[in-house]
This record gives sequence, C-alpha cells and structure tokens, in this order.
Amino acid sequence: MALLLVSACLFAVIFLYFKNNPLGHSRKFMIRRFVNWFPLGMTYAFLYMGRYNLNVSKNALGDMMTKEQFGIIFAAGTITYGLSFLLNGPIVDKIGGKKGIIIAALGSSIMNLLMAGATYLYMMGTLKTNIVVAYSVLFALNMFFQSYGAVSIIKVKAYWFHVRERGVFGAIFGTLISFGVYFAFDWGQAIVEASKLQLGHEPTAFQSFIRHIFAIDTGVTNATWLVFAIPAFLLLCWALIDFVLLKDSPAEANFGDFDTADASSDYDDSNVKITIGFMLKKIFTNPVMITIALVDFTSGVLRNGIMQWYLVFAHEMKDKDAVFFEGSQFFIKNWGLLLCMTGIFGGFMAGIISDRMFQSRRGPPAAINNFIMILLLIVMAFNLMSNPTVVGIAAIMITLTVIGVHSLMSGTAAADFGGKKMTATASGIVDGCVYLGSGIQSLAIGYLSHKSWSYWPLFLIPFAVMGLLLSLRMWNELPKATKKYIEEIEKAEEKAQKLGTTTVGSSDPTPTT
Repeated sequence: MALLLVSACLFAVIFLYFKNNPLGHSRKFMIRRFVNWFPLGMTYAFLYMGRYNLNVSKNALGDMMTKEQFGIIFAAGTITYGLSFLLNGPIVDKIGGKKGIIIAALGSSIMNLLMAGATYLYMMGTLKTNIVVAYSVLFALNMFFQSYGAVSIIKVKAYWFHVRERGVFGAIFGTLISFGVYFAFDWGQAIVEASKLQLGHEPTAFQSFIRHIFAIDTGVTNATWLVFAIPAFLLLCWALIDFVLLKDSPAEANFGDFDTADASSDYDDSNVKITIGFMLKKIFTNPVMITIALVDFTSGVLRNGIMQWYLVFAHEMKDKDAVFFEGSQFFIKNWGLLLCMTGIFGGFMAGIISDRMFQSRRGPPAAINNFIMILLLIVMAFNLMSNPTVVGIAAIMITLTVIGVHSLMSGTAAADFGGKKMTATASGIVDGCVYLGSGIQSLAIGYLSHKSWSYWPLFLIPFAVMGLLLSLRMWNELPKATKKYIEEIEKAEEKAQKLGTTTVGSSDPTPTT
C-alpha cells in the first residue's frame, strides 16, 4: 500500500510538472526537460537513502551505538558536508552538473560499501578500531561526495528553468528529498527486518527476495550491513543512467538556451570573467544571499532536529511507557512514508504560493512556514511526555513546513540570487549552512537528550523564531532581472488588455540544427 501511495504521488508530481508551463514551452521541450530532471532527481533521492541509512542502522544496532556516539558520527558527516561546499560548489560551476552528480553517486556508493564492510566486521567482532572513529571517518567521506549532489541538481536546474518556473521546481526538489527520506527510513527498515537472523514468522515476498539474493545465513548475527550495501548498488545504477541521459543545458540537448531572468542576466553580456574569487565575492557581499544562508541554517537545525531524533525518541520511550508504545506505533512503522507525503505537500504548497501569490518571492512562504513551526514546537513541548499522538502529528507537520522552507532556500532562492553562472557555488554555500546547522543540533540534542528529552523541542524553538525574523527581512526581495521581467510582462498584459488581445509569456527555446 505504501509503495502504491508513493507511486501515485510520483505520477501526480509528473502531471503537475507538465501542467505548469507559464512560459509556453513547446511539448517537445517539456518532454526533453523531464527526461533530464527525472533521472537527476531520482539519483538525488537515492543519495538521501545512502545518507540517512545511518539513522536506520543506529536503531538496528541498538546499544551497540549509543545516542552520544550516533550524535558525534552524524555531526562529523554533516559538518564535513557543510564545509565541503566551499570547494565543491565552485568545482561544479566549472565542470557542470552532469559530472557533479556522477561524482556524487559513485563516491557515495563506494563509501556506503565501505560502511557495509565496517558494519559486517563490527558485528562479527573482528573490527578492532573504535566504532566512533571508523563510522565518523567513513560517514564524513560519504557526506563529502554527497555534497556534489545538491549543487549539481541546482546547477542543471538553473539552465533549464526560468525564475517564474522555479517555485514549482523547488517543490519538485522538495518532493525528491521526500522520496529519498522514504527510501532511507521505510525501505531501509524493510532491509533491516529482512536481514535479521531470526524473523520469528514466515518471510514476506520482499524478505524472501532479500534473503535469497544476498544469501543471508551467517548463523551468527543479523546482516545489518545490507542497509549500506543495497543503496550503494542502486546509486551505481543511477550514475549509469545519468551518464546516458543527462544534459547540462538546453543547448546540449539541441535546444536553444534562453534567458532565465535570474541574477546572471545582470552580467551575462558584459566582459566580466567568472572566477572563483568573483563568485565568492558576489555571494558573501550580497546581504540577500547571507540572509538566505542563515534562513537555511535554521532549517537545517529544525529539519534534522526532527527527522534525526523522532525515531530515537520514540524507540526509547516505547521501552519505558506502554501508553507511549501504543500511541507511537503508527508513526514508528510509517515514519518514512509520512515524511514523504508531508514533504511533498509542503514543498508544492510553498513553491506554488511563491510563484502564484508572491511573484516568485521566496521570503513570504518561508516566513509563514517558520511561524507555523513555532506554534507546532510549543505544542510538542507541552505534550512531549503525555500525548504520543500529538507529538507524532506535530513532528510530521514540522517536517512539512521545514521542507517547504528548505526547498525554497536551497532549491530556488540561492539559484535566483546566485544566477546560473555561479548557482552551484551559491546553492552550495546555502546548503552548507543547512548541514552546519544539522551538525550543531546533532551534537546538542545528542547531549541534551541524555539528560532529559524535555530539552529537545525547547532547543529547537529559538531557531524557528530566528528563521521567521530572517524570512521577514527578505519579504520583498527579488533579483533585478526578475523584477525587470515581471514589469515587462505586466506592461505587455496591460497593452494587450487595451487592444483586446492576449500575450505569450515567453519565447520558447527552439531546437537547433
């Protein structure tokens, strides 16, 4: 049922993509652009599976990996991820998104295979290295390669999508994140269950398939290492598909490039040389870009502050409280699916509101979402130890709103204000702030939860307040080229109304010969 529901959502996303064509692109262009973004996006989704499988392995390993150890390991990876963008963003701006996503998929695949090997040796009792050191190094290297993924998908998007289309693509970006979370938590948990030494019941079709293909019969321990090995194999497959289908720009796919009306339009026709120094200076001296980065920093704290810790909290509480066990079962069993569904809705809601109601301004929906998060965290704090159903609903709704903020900031606003010429550097720095925030919350909540889980939502509330205040600061912000484009369209519409005719939103990129 869950797989059917996710598949239905995927078809709905594809349908909405083809329905949303405000610039009047030809059907041929729309189909070719779909062939471009779909495999790119699915690769990114499976990169998420190869990232958050660490969370699934922590619960599978139980007391073999404590909360504090998990917090340190996850923080090592996320901080590495955040800092690596200073290097990988400019690299992807130079080599293009296609090479970047292939580097991400192949590198993460190798690191996941190594983590699978480390898990195997650890569970067999032959790994002599400290578990924190081994996992921290491998997960940090995994996240280094993973950092190529986000900037690559945004780099390719910047050439294929006009600013007025990017709100909906931001929603698609959020949807892909949601699929990745579903793959990581629900598929990952299914792999863990299938790889148990003793099932205690007749195996399901999926469990029989996994046990047959991987010949799970150690006679000693569960085959938990498969939660790393299987995503590694899937990433290899998607890297091959990207190599065949992906194109960096419409021109490479035999279509003419077109003006996307982002910040690059202000200097595309000048003699400015786009160097790494130029890109970094443009970003770090732009107050709007700094604001976007800080908003996404708060979203990193909030997103992973919920996604990373709810299952840990629920599993720990169910062993202590029978009432909590009953009230949290639905959320524990369907955590990945629930994150997927709410993430899709949150991403599309934020993207459509941005494009349709606020002329592609990203600040207003981000502010609205942060305000809702404040209310939800307060509700969560008051019900944390007494009402597991309310806590579960609040946690899920927070992920809905925070994915909306993240998809708008990392997936859209960074590209708008960075421009297609340096979108990887801009989105990389912004996304890096997400994971710096994630690293901080990982260390903090790992420590605070050891004292009392009551500190968990209280720690997150100030970051939601900060996100709200920062989003309000950029309420009216748009790139100059976008403002100019909107003014031209409005004038054309006014003229058309006076003449009693209609206007066309854009000139379509046409195939070249």
